[in-house]
Amino acid sequence: MKQAIHPNWHHDTIVSCACGNTFTTGSTQKTIQVDICAACHPFFTGEMKFVDRQGRVDKFKKQVATAQKAKKTASKKKTSKKQNDPNDQKSYKQLLNEEKTKLKKAAKKEQ
Repeated sequence: MKQAIHPNWHHDTIVSCACGNTFTTGSTQKTIQVDICAACHPFFTGEMKFVDRQGRVDKFKKQVATAQKAKKTASKKKTSKKQNDPNDQKSYKQLLNEEKTKLKKAAKKEQ
């Protein structure tokens, strides 16, 4: 094992939960703060507990709404650009059709 590259290991790390429960374990940190532990987690206690830290759900919904709005405006810009772009390159078939219509109009005017 190489010397002086590994973090210090603490055998007496104290883990403190938001519910007040504390226990000791080993870690590279001296103390650890957690929100949920085995003493208060709904899976282990059988109780329903709603945990929403700092409005995470609301923040996610806001991000989704912003992304959808940006997507709509981008698609509108894209479609309007396709219709109004005079410098848009045309295919060979489109150029031929335009020339045919011009020739037909010119022939009708001459008659």
